Amino acid sequence: MKVICVENELAAGQEAARLISALIRLKPNCCLGLATGASPITTYNELIRMYEEEGLDFSQVNTFNLDEYIGLDADHPQSYAYFMDKHLFSKVNIKKENTHIPDGKTLRVDQTCSAYDKKIENSGGLDLQLLGIGRNG
Repeated sequence: MKVICVENELAAGQEAARLISALIRLKPNCCLGLATGASPITTYNELIRMYEEEGLDFSQVNTFNLDEYIGLDADHPQSYAYFMDKHLFSKVNIKKENTHIPDGKTLRVDQTCSAYDKKIENSGGLDLQLLGIGRNG
C-alpha cells in the first residue's frame, strides 16, 4: 500500500481523481469500486471536470458501489443509486449497464449480496476501490 499525504480535502479529491483517471487511461475497461457520502464528492467533481475538459472516457468503465440502503428504490433521493447518478453517473459518459449498486428493495439480502459478490468476481475483480473517510475516522 502506498500512503499519499496531502494538505486538505480538495487536494485529496484531486489526487484520488488523478489516480483513477490514470487507471482509466491505462485500462479503459477497468473495474472501479465506488463509495458515497461527503468524502468522495471532491473526487467525483474532479473526474467530471476531467471528462468535460480533458476528454476522460468512461464509456468502457465498470463500477460497483459498496452498499445501498435496504428498503429504498434506486430513484429515492436518499438512496446511494440516486446519489451516484446525481454526483457522477449522469455527468459523464458511463453506460448505465456498467454501473452496479446493490438492490435496496430485495427481500433476499443474503442471496442478493452473494450474487453481487459473484458479479464482481465475474468482472475480474476490482482494479481500484475508492473509500471515504470522515473527519472522525
